[in-house]
Amino acid sequence: MNTLPGHITCKDISYGYSKKSLALEHFSHEFNPGIILLKGFSGCGKSTLLRLLAGFLKPSSGTLNTPNGKPYRNLEFQRNELGFVFQQLNLLPLASLQRNLEIAGAFSGLSGKALKACIEEWLRTLGLEDFNNRMPSTLSGGQQQRAAIARALIKSPTYAFFDEPTSGLDDLNTQVIINTLRNFSDSSRFIIIASHDARLEVIADEIIDFNIRLPLEGHLASLV
Repeated sequence: MNTLPGHITCKDISYGYSKKSLALEHFSHEFNPGIILLKGFSGCGKSTLLRLLAGFLKPSSGTLNTPNGKPYRNLEFQRNELGFVFQQLNLLPLASLQRNLEIAGAFSGLSGKALKACIEEWLRTLGLEDFNNRMPSTLSGGQQQRAAIARALIKSPTYAFFDEPTSGLDDLNTQVIINTLRNFSDSSRFIIIASHDARLEVIADEIIDFNIRLPLEGHLASLV
């Protein structure tokens, strides 16, 4: 499998958190721009693949290439081109929502009027404009999830990765996130979502079913 312009290429990637157990085994795929949904049970490797694609983990074996040719474990790439929403959200606890967005934007090179305009846009888009001075601990779980998405998208990343972005959300708040990701998507962006939430399938250009392709935890295997 050759790396082609405009693709993320994974070739025979494996990763294990221990030598005896692989979380991801011999995974090969060529990702096109668009919205890609990685769906499957907990423990089947979705989050591991997302972290590998982001460069937060290094494959135990195999190769991974980004379209621009930069190493996937590259700080410049992560700061400027990657937006990532973790399951744990990882908002800065001692900074207001606005300050969280300012720091994320500043790290990617935004400043002044451009940063202010981007913050206002994402707060408005995600229904957070009345909470900009609030600390993360005073926000509801749904508000924190939307805040984490705003922080990931503030720099208009080419690569936007989301780990369970709608977990625990009601249908209306999920629809806000669906609309946001649909509108953010274009022909040059890679939006990759790891989730077991079937409501996200309506916006997916491609669905990769990890229940079929990847190893399953033993206590789940008998249920499939």
